[in-house]
Amino acid sequence: MNRARAAWFACILSLGILVAWVQAPVKASAQAPIVTVLQVDGIISPATSDFITRGLRQAVENGSSLVVIELDTPGGLDTSMRSIIRQILASPIPVASFVSPGGARAASAGTFILYARHIAAMTPASNLGAASPVSIGLPNPGAPDQDQDPKTDKKSTTDTLTSKVTNDAAAYIRSLAQLRGRNADFAEQAVLEARSMSAQEALKAGVVDVVAGNVAQLLDQIDGRKVTLDGGGTVSLSTAQATIDRIEPGWRTRVLSLLANPQIALILMMVGIYGLFFELTSPGIALPGVAGLICLLLGLYAFHMLPVNWAGVGLIAAGAAMMIAEAFLPSFGVLGVGGIIAFVLGGLFLTDTGMPGFDLSIPFLIGLAVVSAGLIMAIGAMAARAHKNAVVSGRENMLGATGVVTSRKAGMVYADVRGESWRVLCHEPLSPGDEVKVVALDGLILQVVRIAQPGFPGRPVKGESHVL
Repeated sequence: MNRARAAWFACILSLGILVAWVQAPVKASAQAPIVTVLQVDGIISPATSDFITRGLRQAVENGSSLVVIELDTPGGLDTSMRSIIRQILASPIPVASFVSPGGARAASAGTFILYARHIAAMTPASNLGAASPVSIGLPNPGAPDQDQDPKTDKKSTTDTLTSKVTNDAAAYIRSLAQLRGRNADFAEQAVLEARSMSAQEALKAGVVDVVAGNVAQLLDQIDGRKVTLDGGGTVSLSTAQATIDRIEPGWRTRVLSLLANPQIALILMMVGIYGLFFELTSPGIALPGVAGLICLLLGLYAFHMLPVNWAGVGLIAAGAAMMIAEAFLPSFGVLGVGGIIAFVLGGLFLTDTGMPGFDLSIPFLIGLAVVSAGLIMAIGAMAARAHKNAVVSGRENMLGATGVVTSRKAGMVYADVRGESWRVLCHEPLSPGDEVKVVALDGLILQVVRIAQPGFPGRPVKGESHVL
């Protein structure tokens, strides 16, 4: 019995050791901190703002202890940048910015976002700065004043607006620098003088906290660092053995990125106009009208997301209307040429951000205007040709049709014409089997003449019909 008990005890002990040995890595893995990595590559746009907002929310739901945003951007839209910064300041977990990979940059709006993070880092051979704002319709703040009045020595309204935008941006980035305890002087110079810095210079000047080669090195260097959250409280980072969870942009971000392109938005708007125009000229097809309405709404939504000048949108719409009118009115090309000019001018006024991704080129506008004019005039010509053709359906198509008398009931005669039973009237008596020809219509009654009798096929019958 003692031996049996000892054997049972040994088995249970071995099983317990085995279970503990198997569960140990599982517990260690479960207790390992999670770091969420979001990659931003390209212009800061509404799609970028949406991606970061959703990524921060997902990181909180996953229990991440840190969010790292890998940044490589030439700048972007002010509204999108401020939306991202608001999300960072409201984040319940620390957020780190990492200008990566080597050779990346955080210019313009990227510099503002870098200053807003709890931890700022860069890779070697990267740079930041050149954060001077460029607004629609306003010149570059670094450009000389061309509109100064030498008599009054007063700056123009345009220069005043430029100064307001620039000073507002400088105050905003200085407040972010003071909040994070970073170099506020360089932040202000980056806005007022478009100054830039390399990674090593930024580290020495106190603009960034860390210079690392990759995300793993960054997590090793910031391990144990204490971060003060904006909502209050201090968090000690434990990132040396953290599990990295990368979130890639999904279909929603890709669609928003596609729509946040002025060229795509303009094409969608024109396709919408084409579709509605084709539906109005050829009613009943439905598909062009439905597709055109969807494209037009998508184009207007894209313009709503973008910093556009709505006077430019109005000029584009007026140009399209004049090109459509050219297809129907004898203006000898005046409306068509005027429509193309209005279209091109509207495209030039549409955006003026100074960034290649948000401005429309003259060759693109001229090409799209010429294609639009040609397509609209071709559709108009086809519609006009269709109106001149003979009618092939409806009441008018019944004239000249032939049929056969089928019956006589209560003094009324019925004939089969084009597969349907019609009441007919004739100047002479008709019998079942007579062939008749429609010569007039009186409401739903057909006026006919007899063209043949049973047994005498093809025999003509003279006479005239009368209209009741």
